[in-house]
Amino acid sequence: MANEAPAIVAKLWNYCTVLRDDGVSYGDYVQQLTNLLFLKMADEQTKPPFNKKSIIPKEFDWQSILDKSGDKLETHYRHVIESLGKQSGLLGTIYRKSQNKIQDPAKLERLIKLINEETWVGLDIDVKGEIYEGLLEKNAEDVKGGAGQYFTPRALISAIVDVIQPKPNEKIADPACGTGGFFLKAHDYIMQNNTLDNSQKKFLKDETFKGWDIVPEVIRLCAMNMYLHGIGSDESQVVNSDVLISDSGERFHIVMTNPPFGKKSSVTIFSEEGKAEKESLAYERDDFWTTTSNKQLNFLQHVKTILKVNGRCAIVVPDNVLFEGGAGETVRKKILEQFDVHTLLRLPTGIFYAGGVKANVLFFDKKPARTDGNPWTEKLWIYDFRTNQHFTQKERQMTRADLDDFVKCYNVKNRLNRKETERFKPFSYDELIKRDKVSVDIFWLKDESLEDTENLPPPEVLAQEIADNLQAALESINELVVSLKNK
Repeated sequence: MANEAPAIVAKLWNYCTVLRDDGVSYGDYVQQLTNLLFLKMADEQTKPPFNKKSIIPKEFDWQSILDKSGDKLETHYRHVIESLGKQSGLLGTIYRKSQNKIQDPAKLERLIKLINEETWVGLDIDVKGEIYEGLLEKNAEDVKGGAGQYFTPRALISAIVDVIQPKPNEKIADPACGTGGFFLKAHDYIMQNNTLDNSQKKFLKDETFKGWDIVPEVIRLCAMNMYLHGIGSDESQVVNSDVLISDSGERFHIVMTNPPFGKKSSVTIFSEEGKAEKESLAYERDDFWTTTSNKQLNFLQHVKTILKVNGRCAIVVPDNVLFEGGAGETVRKKILEQFDVHTLLRLPTGIFYAGGVKANVLFFDKKPARTDGNPWTEKLWIYDFRTNQHFTQKERQMTRADLDDFVKCYNVKNRLNRKETERFKPFSYDELIKRDKVSVDIFWLKDESLEDTENLPPPEVLAQEIADNLQAALESINELVVSLKNK
């Protein structure tokens, strides 16, 4: 049955080329599919062998759409998604602020027929999930639409989950959940590596996951993605909000996250009438070690707050988090002292849809407060998967097998027995704290591209790296201008 997934993705996706002539982007197309798919599956669940009561009001259900055509269909469908967007729970999450972007009634009718041809609930959960993930990945490939920034490479997610090893009854959070990649892989990992009793199955379905994202369109995609994978019920486990504004008070055993790229944070403060009164460049929170406009440093500080004691975290961070002075130095000092920061995976360029990104995965565990004055971090092990590694999105995509050596070196069963290799080296707390600005931006392998022009990254990667560096410099200058004006 799994062989059906690529065929269904291809059939649904091919129709998108027709709609693009009408100005419907890839992202809009996936949104329209989401809106219609949910109605179809809710309808299927009211029929044998399920015979469930529909969660969709009759006047807005799938049958009400099938019964209409032409202009009446377009008008009715617009009314359907507007009305469902006002509902509570999962319905409201999926349909909130939805709009019909398919203005041609004949093309809308054709898409409805395409979806109606499949029996979606009858498909295996893995197949449904694979179909939707396939559509999300195709959407992410549309770099012009910016969708790729919400899509973490699935090979990387798989390796992270394999070393974090989530267990039954553990609560898992992602404060920048995107389309839900970490949740889906963690769900599969727990199911495949444990024999769950009924209580554990219920906890996994309804209480394990909690996600946030600032982009409403992405939250809709995530909610639908989780639903298709059998996670959650009528209540949504993902929320459209800016998590950095405050501490919600919730605590989690595991945080796995890839916060959005881009350095600048911006907080707009509104009056009671809803008018924007003031824009701040930083989040001011009592639980943060320092106030900064650096978005990634703020996410790192937020994550350390929401972890339970003995909780574990994997967070994707750009290079500037490893070496930047000022607030960056403060955050690194504090996290090395108060947490067990045990592993850093340096990622190669070319694996994200946003080209030229230089990123890393930082792994750390939260520990109880110490009374002896000693730091919790004893050794930071760094795995250099960047030097002399070149990947692209098309010609040479990174696979899960490319990360096998990292997973082996990580040594989940006993981190105390790690072995040093050419790419994997330990650095003691005393070494790190003496480095300039407590920088953990450390590399030791010989870069072959510096000596042999044949090993240079592709021109598009080099060009993107230059563009990213110039953009980062421009953002820093703009921040300086704003701060000088505010003095």
